[in-house]
Amino acid sequence: MNQIHTSTTSLAGAAWRKSTRSQTSNCVEVAPLGTGPATMALRDSKDPSGPVLLFNRAGWLGFIAGAKNGQFDLN
Repeated sequence: MNQIHTSTTSLAGAAWRKSTRSQTSNCVEVAPLGTGPATMALRDSKDPSGPVLLFNRAGWLGFIAGAKNGQFDLN
């Protein structure tokens, strides 16, 4: 998966959102970044000043596909 680690300082203006299905504190937030090398940012909602994953379009689509097919489930 194509991802880049970064700090939140470069994402000060990002419009973070979490799923409307989130009802617990175990959530992630996403922020669309527009065009460029990184198009989507992902962070832990419990640690908004912590690490952020940046995905290019192919990496983001791969991440979403993996989440949908259970690739990240803890079995």
